[in-house]
Amino acid sequence: MTGELANYRDYLSHYRETLERKCAGLTPEQLASRSVPPSSMSLLGLVRHLARVEHFWFQRALVEVDGDRLHDDDGDAGFAQVEPTEEAVSLAWASWREQVALADQWLDSVTDEGMGQVVTFRSGTDTASVRDILVHMVEEYARHCGHADLLRECIDGATGE
Repeated sequence: MTGELANYRDYLSHYRETLERKCAGLTPEQLASRSVPPSSMSLLGLVRHLARVEHFWFQRALVEVDGDRLHDDDGDAGFAQVEPTEEAVSLAWASWREQVALADQWLDSVTDEGMGQVVTFRSGTDTASVRDILVHMVEEYARHCGHADLLRECIDGATGE
């Protein structure tokens, strides 16, 4: 597949896969570890945060679903409320995977011609084009995958993409 949308989707898929690789093989304690004090950031917090980001941009801004923001329970955009338990890890990944699937479902309905479509969000106070939102999503994942790389290196020395 070629074209503008395919390009954004390729980058987004790559970074989503990178996040999964950075978290692979770690225990709940390691995933919840805040490796860069005093930051509340952890790999598990990143998974929760990126589920929240997927939810906001795809479901709230593009699909226009109402309701509460995902992982709005900690006042820290999903980062702070992490527990070193299998249940917390399972819930975080399930939430993230659900949001990724919903985003991909929406993306399946878009064409290159729709990239310039402007949407209004945040109760009508902000606007952005589909293109801008997809570029932002790639940027968001790129930044946080860099964080994930550093967090993983602090946990067990693993480095790489």
